[in-house]
Amino acid sequence: MRYITAGESHGPQLTAIIEGLPAQMELTAEMINKELKRRQGGHGRGRRMQIEKDRVEISSGVRHGKTMGSPVTLTVVNDDWKHWTGIMGVEPLPEDVNPEDVKRQITRPRPGHADLVGGMKYGHRDLRNVLERSSARETTMRVAIGAVAKQFLRQLGIETVAHVTEIGGIKTDPAAYADLSIEELRAIIEEDAVYCADADASVKMTAAIDDIKKRGDTLGGVVEVIIEGCPPGIGSYVQFDRKMDGKLAGAMMSINAFKGVEVGLGFDMAKMPGSEVHDEISWNEELGYYRKSNRLGGLEGGMTTGMPIVVRGVMKPIPTLYKPLESVDIDTKEPFVATIERSDPCAVPAASVVAEHVIATEMAKAIMEEFRSDTMDGLQKDIEQYRQYVKEF
Repeated sequence: MRYITAGESHGPQLTAIIEGLPAQMELTAEMINKELKRRQGGHGRGRRMQIEKDRVEISSGVRHGKTMGSPVTLTVVNDDWKHWTGIMGVEPLPEDVNPEDVKRQITRPRPGHADLVGGMKYGHRDLRNVLERSSARETTMRVAIGAVAKQFLRQLGIETVAHVTEIGGIKTDPAAYADLSIEELRAIIEEDAVYCADADASVKMTAAIDDIKKRGDTLGGVVEVIIEGCPPGIGSYVQFDRKMDGKLAGAMMSINAFKGVEVGLGFDMAKMPGSEVHDEISWNEELGYYRKSNRLGGLEGGMTTGMPIVVRGVMKPIPTLYKPLESVDIDTKEPFVATIERSDPCAVPAASVVAEHVIATEMAKAIMEEFRSDTMDGLQKDIEQYRQYVKEF
């Protein structure tokens, strides 16, 4: 499976094309729209989420609710485009219009964004050409693609969930949700203001977001993605670029504003002896091989172990501040405070949704590489046979 996305933050639409999905997989727009709505939710979102009500249109690759094996095209129309046609129009400017007179040009790069370096790389003197594509608006389509991937995984008995474990230094207590099933965890998260499974931490996180908004500042945090039901052996140890943990880490780090990733115990392993890190192996007739613990987060030697996969990512505070940082105008070279675009005081809850979907996409791609995936029926049979094989190994 491969995909590509296109579109600007204030352009007419966002588009994705997915190629390689098996035929006869159930897929509808509503399955995707549910996830797009979650991406726009969570306490701490800004005005843009009130302007854009994202809904996807499927324009190819699906017939009567099932994929055909041909490329699937997804489109999300930007409702706000009507206010930006003169600024972001595709057609050349009339000859009597000075390009410097076009509204909303940006010459003051914002610290923490792609503005300055992107302008240098592509030769843009109007930095709007950079921020329109580097915007987190692009993650809309990656959530849409991930929703397709989640539907694919679900039909193979693989479930995913993501939740917020930290915002602004306020951390959850894992004991509050350690015994919950993935379905129970998901039910709690989808009803929580900050997509958090610890009720006490959620209240504190919400208050912290309200406080930081009043101060014109922003907060970052940590999100955790869990995948259950994945068979062992997905990925490989034989070549560096086939290692599953490397692929998942790359997917997590590709999300806007993410600056760190860990698997299982992650960075805490640096403080622990090996006897408290590695997962002992056991076997019984019902389960086959399993681990007595899951400190390595379901991954060993670049491959899945069959245990739940646990991946966390850290999101930095959004750099667009309502008490802006200093910058330098690229035309005058004079210092200014950075320009302000619409921003969120905290987008960590929404980022957890993005994280779940990019991780699901990467897992779906890996499974399609491992098994014959021209048809959904054939793939389901192959997966079931493989599960029986590893159980009896």
